[in-house]
Amino acid sequence: MRAETDLLYHEELASDEASIKTVERILHDLSSRYSLDEDCHAKILVCVSEAVHNAIVHGNRCDNSKTVSLKIQEYQQGFRIMVSDQGKGFDPSRLPDPTAEHNKQCCGGRGVFIIQRLADECNFSDHGRTVELVFQR
Repeated sequence: MRAETDLLYHEELASDEASIKTVERILHDLSSRYSLDEDCHAKILVCVSEAVHNAIVHGNRCDNSKTVSLKIQEYQQGFRIMVSDQGKGFDPSRLPDPTAEHNKQCCGGRGVFIIQRLADECNFSDHGRTVELVFQR
């Protein structure tokens, strides 16, 4: 069980791919503030950027009237990062396996696959509208 968490960042991002630059800035600040090693920073950057991109494009369908919520919390062993969109949601268990031979030429599921492999924990809630990523230092 994780210890109590402290909220470090909470940002409401526009449903525009330009918001990825804001995410990169926030994660750079996080990395500098906590002196994260290059490997940890890279994992967090890839996962959170992909999660925000998915929330903008697939969740909110680039609808400017909707936002993407980014929350970063610190806990004793690392960070808990939540990305939430205002879309219809999805069932992550129904995503195709992008490593299966018959899916290698298809689109879909690769970003979630990468996130699940790089994060120490990856959990979906709210019908797929929120992804919680945990990274240990």
